[in-house]
Amino acid sequence: MNEQTDQPLKVIYNGSCPICSREVNGYAKYAANNDLDLKFEDLNDVDLNAYGLDRDTAAKQFHVDDGHKIVGGVDAFILLWSRMPRFRFLARFVSLPVIKPIARVVYDRVLAPALFAMHKRRERRKNA
Repeated sequence: MNEQTDQPLKVIYNGSCPICSREVNGYAKYAANNDLDLKFEDLNDVDLNAYGLDRDTAAKQFHVDDGHKIVGGVDAFILLWSRMPRFRFLARFVSLPVIKPIARVVYDRVLAPALFAMHKRRERRKNA
């Protein structure tokens, strides 16, 4: 297991989102190549009730489960990056007191809503 916890970090992501899945596939490949204790679970293929999430909540933002709690948004990225040596600098940078509030606004008010809107459009087209 990793040095920070005895629980694997579980990343809950939207595999039907081309942007999300591409990013997470890069993290998964890096984790596998470096024997990191990270699990990647597509929200479309898991029981979200086990995480206390419904489908829309899970699709609205990036989530991780550290074995004790579910963390979402920018804090989820920080937690994931902190477990990956190549990305630890990014976790530290985004955690800075001046940067973190800006990152939260950009992610929560621009990026996550845009990705969720694209997700809902894909679902409507799929169900039409």
